[in-house]
Amino acid sequence: MSTTAASKGLAGIVAAETEMSYIDGERGILEYVGIPIGELSAKSNFEEVIFLLWNRRLPTESELKQLKLDLSERYELPAGMSNRLLALPMNAGPMHMLRTMISALSMHDPDPNNIELDQARLKALNILAHAPTLIAYFDRYRRGRYLVPPRRDLSFSENFLYMLNGSVPTPTMARAFDICMILHADHGLNNSTFAARVVISTLSDVYSALTAAIGSLRGPLHGGANEGVMLMLNEIPSLKDVEPYVMDKIERKEKIMGFGHRVYKTKDPRATDLQKLAQQLAKDTGNEDLFAKSQAIEKIMERELAAKGIYPNVDFYSATTYHCLGLDLDLFTPMFAMSRIAGWAGHILEQLSDNRLYRPAAEYIGPHDAPYVPMKQRS
Repeated sequence: MSTTAASKGLAGIVAAETEMSYIDGERGILEYVGIPIGELSAKSNFEEVIFLLWNRRLPTESELKQLKLDLSERYELPAGMSNRLLALPMNAGPMHMLRTMISALSMHDPDPNNIELDQARLKALNILAHAPTLIAYFDRYRRGRYLVPPRRDLSFSENFLYMLNGSVPTPTMARAFDICMILHADHGLNNSTFAARVVISTLSDVYSALTAAIGSLRGPLHGGANEGVMLMLNEIPSLKDVEPYVMDKIERKEKIMGFGHRVYKTKDPRATDLQKLAQQLAKDTGNEDLFAKSQAIEKIMERELAAKGIYPNVDFYSATTYHCLGLDLDLFTPMFAMSRIAGWAGHILEQLSDNRLYRPAAEYIGPHDAPYVPMKQRS
């Protein structure tokens, strides 16, 4: 019998070493390769963050230009993928679509199982470039709108919003979306990242690893939480209804979506950045009431539950931000996935560079020496 107690949810277990992101939950710190997240959201762009996570350093001007070119050249889907996408049910969930279509991309790769580091990087680049096209095409298809082909002259964020809405976004909207992509790109060994590393540790392929990660992120305890925040905000009729709504939830010991985190014991640093972004976007798009409700919820939660270490997480203000950008509720989690592909891919490359198969033990708590009961004697 093992003398080691099982760790529920692997809490406190260090399962990997990484140079990508650092989190201090007690002090509310998040860094990508040592650079504070606030510095990156204020000064960087998503393409630069991709390079940073995959190479553990900031790019030179020529390297960044090349990465942007490499991404834009891959925006268009492989031949046949659009037809496959348009054969899906129009009422399919976007995350189910994304998981299925990322997996399907492997069938358009002449060498899908090649996981040499340079080849794995190219596959990750292809998938990252195709993801916005898949999401935008599917959203327009299900609305009965014509598909808007990608434009290579636009940045990652500009191009996605262009394909989604059929018009080039304003600089403010594009920058806001780019910041969202930066803030969601990586976050330590979270559930979906762990799933990606576990799958690639078997020396499976990049498509399988990223498909597993997307499946993990879809869960409401992970990436799906931002949809729950928006549903909550929509349930509250007006600002004056916030106090009784939240207090009723607290008295019933029901979860307030967008609050609490397995790691952070103070306010999620990404929520701080998103709060400023959401406030400006709400003002620009006439959604001040929505932001006011969000602020009111945070103040009540701070008054009632801050002593228990329950603060806003990244999902709380990302919901308002995405709503102000005009995204439908069920596109919120795909936005998370689209950004996090950068982080997942970085972890896949990191795992492959010094791989060991994940094989944790389980604490058996069932019976021993149980008799086999013949069929006629079973009740």
